[in-house]
Amino acid sequence: MSTSDKKSAALLADIFCRKGLKYIVISPGSRNAPLIISFAGNSAFEPLSIFDERSAAFFALGLAQQTRKAVAIACTSGTAALNYAPAIAEAYYQQVPLLILTADRPADQIDQGDGQTIRQKNIFRNYVKASFELQENFSSEHDFRRAERILHRAIDLTMAPAAGPVHINLPFSEPIYSQVENHSWTLKYSSPVKKISGFSEADAAPYIRSWKKYSKKLVIAGLSPPDPALAIQLQRITGDPGVRLLSETTSNISGCTACTCIDKIVSTIRPEESENFRPELLLTFGGHVVSKMIKTFIRNNQPAAHWHIDPAGYPMNTYGCLSSVIKAIPEQFFSFMQSQTLKTGFGYSGAWADRDQRSEERHIRFLRDAPYSDLKVFEIILQHIPENSSLHLGNSTPVRYAQLFKPFRKLAYFSNRGVSGIDGTVSTAAGAAWATRKITTLITGDLGFFYDSNGLFHDYLENRLKIIVINNSGGGIFRFIPGPDSTPHLEKFFEARHHRNARFIAKAAGIEYFSAGNMTELSTELKNLYNTSSPAILEVHTPGETNGEILRNYFKYLAE
Repeated sequence: MSTSDKKSAALLADIFCRKGLKYIVISPGSRNAPLIISFAGNSAFEPLSIFDERSAAFFALGLAQQTRKAVAIACTSGTAALNYAPAIAEAYYQQVPLLILTADRPADQIDQGDGQTIRQKNIFRNYVKASFELQENFSSEHDFRRAERILHRAIDLTMAPAAGPVHINLPFSEPIYSQVENHSWTLKYSSPVKKISGFSEADAAPYIRSWKKYSKKLVIAGLSPPDPALAIQLQRITGDPGVRLLSETTSNISGCTACTCIDKIVSTIRPEESENFRPELLLTFGGHVVSKMIKTFIRNNQPAAHWHIDPAGYPMNTYGCLSSVIKAIPEQFFSFMQSQTLKTGFGYSGAWADRDQRSEERHIRFLRDAPYSDLKVFEIILQHIPENSSLHLGNSTPVRYAQLFKPFRKLAYFSNRGVSGIDGTVSTAAGAAWATRKITTLITGDLGFFYDSNGLFHDYLENRLKIIVINNSGGGIFRFIPGPDSTPHLEKFFEARHHRNARFIAKAAGIEYFSAGNMTELSTELKNLYNTSSPAILEVHTPGETNGEILRNYFKYLAE
């Protein structure tokens, strides 16, 4: 088995293999030839070729999101690397393990008029856990061991103590296509990814003492992958009537007592009722929370203490009242708290549960007679998605509408809520489907779909990938949030009003296409979407002019 004669590329591939990692998404180029030769010729890897670097990086994000292992991306020099930036930023804030490999020219060629040459060293410094640069060859044992240590550290950092992207810049001088049969070296350092030390009973002791003092404890779960062990711990914690757990679909908390539709509750809390819902202790974990309403409520009704759990100890002060950061895996922390269930709490949990039930009853009544709209479309779609499958939610309105419906079909929910941009939704879902080989549904808005339509033009669209495009002729959220609809620029500059559809994009990509414009068509075409044995798009046309008004009426009805 041949490999590149560039020792840095060959050593990187060797260590990547020894770590038990297999996925690398390569974008075609010339300067990255040593990486292509070293990885693509090794049967231990599954190298994938995607020409658009932005799409390639989001595809890798989807792979890593599902496998929870580092996925490498490799590109040529120049602006190719800059196209990785959106996915890298998302991976950083979502804590997804990516190893970014950018080929480069030698330092003496930078800023000297050579093509495809920019300043690449530390190019992603604001959005990666660490940046490294390797010399292409090693003239001494010392240089070799240094490179070996760097590569182990770089790959380990992608996954511990909290996951995230790490960048390695690799300058290569010409010739860049030369190969050798193998390199004669002996690796010295251990291969497994280093694990973080556990959260001990001694670490937990001060929190246990404080936990007992509070009778109104609110736990908010942010963006998290499915974790059955964590759900078990949370089920035990919520046995205390002084504890209420709030979660979202993207928290993936199932099998425990939780209020899963936060906005449906918080939108009904009148100012004179706020004290009944204000926590004494706020405990948060996971990534970003979709609900702006709960953020506003907590900021206006601050608890005495706010603890945030993060494996890396990052002080995420979302609510403006952070008092302590707990450096632990959430499951570890809650395993110590479960024995502190007090069976008291003056009905704090019950207040949330009663309001949750009231809101759900009104939700059902409103939907029963709701006209055809984005809101009604989501109700119908969620009833048709197959159980035990994955649902990816585009940003803007799709992820927000999903939070209004209780999880009921045993779905695993995902969304790029690290940075919350609309870019990369198609590519991320495609990568996730390729990793799991299970039914993966993406619900995205029209602009998000068009923005990432390049995510359809490669050879890795899994047959179980189903894309539902909610086409309301523009950015529908701007007809709901206050502000844009009061300006004369709504349609052109905020909403980006259009009359385009996805039919010919699907045709160009060679995948099946379905379309619906009313409730009867939607139910029929959803069945067709999931019955087809190939990747497919269902485009759902909804009335953009009235969607915002219907959603406002919905929240008004909940609060009556």
